[in-house]
Amino acid sequence: MNAPSQAVFRTTDGLDLAADRYGQPRRGSVLMAHGGGQTRHAWTKTAAALADRGWEVVTVDLRGHGDSGWSPTGDYGIQRFAEDLAEVSRAMGGRPALIGASLGGLAGLYAEAEIAPGSFSSITLVDIVPSMDPDGAAKVMEFMSAHVAQGFGSLEEAAEVIAAYLPHRPRPADHSGLAKNLRQGDDGRLRWHWDPGFVSGVHRGRSLRDADAFHTRLPGLTLPVHLIRGRLSELVSREAAETFVAQLPNAKFTDVAGASHMVAGDRNDAFLSAAVGFLERLDPETQADDG
Repeated sequence: MNAPSQAVFRTTDGLDLAADRYGQPRRGSVLMAHGGGQTRHAWTKTAAALADRGWEVVTVDLRGHGDSGWSPTGDYGIQRFAEDLAEVSRAMGGRPALIGASLGGLAGLYAEAEIAPGSFSSITLVDIVPSMDPDGAAKVMEFMSAHVAQGFGSLEEAAEVIAAYLPHRPRPADHSGLAKNLRQGDDGRLRWHWDPGFVSGVHRGRSLRDADAFHTRLPGLTLPVHLIRGRLSELVSREAAETFVAQLPNAKFTDVAGASHMVAGDRNDAFLSAAVGFLERLDPETQADDG
């Protein structure tokens, strides 16, 4: 697989969203949106695997994350993230399939239900539903807030913090992947690669929880939706997942054993199998081969 090419998408409020583009659209296009506090590099393995199977894949850094611009007004509400994804979809053309983890998935769902219906050909949600567990959400935000100001003295220090937060996950011997989620400040300290204003925006009630208001629109969504849940998820209970899927006329649910909220990071093999299987069932080329 060749290295991805870089791309930039300009939002209507003037921010540049950094992106990587993999492969060619022989079987269509896929837009991948990461979770809060992550970057587009969370999708590197999945994007390369999908490109090898014939899809064009665009992985984007959400506003305030990674190499994308920070909002000068602190606009990190779910509606703004949704508008950004709808704009990227229009720039890509052809209604890409969306794969979105946590914040990225919820923003895509909000875009399809409220902002710009018809933006996506399908939506794969990675461990997120509008009615998430409030205690689990609080735990995630506590982790994100804990080292915003002081940062870390080294990659190893950051790795120790992550290991304590994700005790079920084997510790990697190589921290090069972690380095992409950190940036070095003028003081030499390493800090997460996102705008601290994103966390304060969530604490003001302007991000994930805003999406609760659109649940009445869900029964009207007819596009294919795939919910991939981590069986150890602290945000999405089994009951909430089943209730969500039951509201949608064209939805599928996959429960991944041995994975928490960070499904792709915990069990990338199982996640990739589920994601690819869903997209292939929607692919006319695959259907023709099966017939």
